[in-house]
Amino acid sequence: MKKKILLKAPVLTRSGYGEQSRFALRALRSREDLFDIFIQPLQWGQTSWISEQDEEKEWINHTIERTIAHIQQGGPFDASLQVTIPNEWERIAPVNIGFTAGMETTKVAHQWLQKGNEMDKILVVSDHSRDTYRDTTYIATHNETGEQMELKLQTPIVTTNYPVKDFGEAVELGLELDYDFNFLVMAQAGPRKNLPNTLRWFVEEFHDEEVGLVVKANIAKNCLMDREKLHNDLKGLLGAYPERKCKVYLLHGDMADREIHCLFEHPQIQAFVTLTHGEGFGLPIFEAAYSGTPLVATGWSGQLDFLVNKSTNTEEYYQVDFDLQPIPDEVAWEGVIIKDSMWAYPREQSAKKQMRECYIDLTGPDAATRFESAKAHARYLAETFSEESQNGLMVAEICETLGISTEGTESEVMEID
Repeated sequence: MKKKILLKAPVLTRSGYGEQSRFALRALRSREDLFDIFIQPLQWGQTSWISEQDEEKEWINHTIERTIAHIQQGGPFDASLQVTIPNEWERIAPVNIGFTAGMETTKVAHQWLQKGNEMDKILVVSDHSRDTYRDTTYIATHNETGEQMELKLQTPIVTTNYPVKDFGEAVELGLELDYDFNFLVMAQAGPRKNLPNTLRWFVEEFHDEEVGLVVKANIAKNCLMDREKLHNDLKGLLGAYPERKCKVYLLHGDMADREIHCLFEHPQIQAFVTLTHGEGFGLPIFEAAYSGTPLVATGWSGQLDFLVNKSTNTEEYYQVDFDLQPIPDEVAWEGVIIKDSMWAYPREQSAKKQMRECYIDLTGPDAATRFESAKAHARYLAETFSEESQNGLMVAEICETLGISTEGTESEVMEID
């Protein structure tokens, strides 16, 4: 008999957690012989909702309606898969699995440990997230006895990385760029992504050269007010460099997944750069890597799961040095990002050096070799993080938690007469 599983997730939002939710959904749908899937959609911050109308969107909408009817009729669930930050997890079924993008810093909030210990299993998207969650400890005082005790994670925790996606044939974007060599940065304009320093250091390094930086970004939504606010912010920042020859472009607004992917294949976009302070995984960085785009990146946090070839233990990117330092006070978020945690601060000189080396390598006599190296790494990622393997891993972890076989039969002990 199929297991009724409730996916509680921001599955319709255009956000990192939205993409994570759809990964979970696709894994479940790959084995509809095992799972009877229900959906409780969540909002994620102020992010937009996906606008594409396709088979998946229609299926999601139909399933949400079916879920509402099932709940109104008092129907139970066998399990829940909750895709959100851990302090929002709850026990809503006999078996509950939490799936989080996890940690951009060095420590999780104590609430995450408490909520995590209420789950039957935790899934995270990177080894960095897994290790940070697993290794965080607190000394707590028991409310009744006054006895001091260690608070740590007791629940099994497993990494389930994202899969590589196939977007089909490229589409024409109509993107007009002045120069033949452009870096691409793709990030929400918040403190963690370190966008102001990325722009400053790029402009200072390539001030008098015909090099461009394409910034695909928003603050929260893809609306006109968001675009105007971000445009003015970036214009103010770049006002300090009035005589520059290098170019900075803002790309803002809704783009389909295939259109986003085409940015990595654009003939004038040669490399991707991220000076992030920390990533749970780093989806845009991952997409750049499996598209065969050379990368300049901070050498810490979730992106190392795919920027390092684990079969050869080689770094497949231009590594920016960093220092682990406390997060800024204004970034602290009660119950989510705690004040005494740290994240990576990329070093200015290292960032400029690595962007420069990337540019020299990709425009010099050995450029073909450099591009082929990036393509070879993309082939490694396509094999290692295939949709079949990653969906299979998630299904296996859910089935193991439910005590069923991936063949669809429940685990049980039978007496032989």
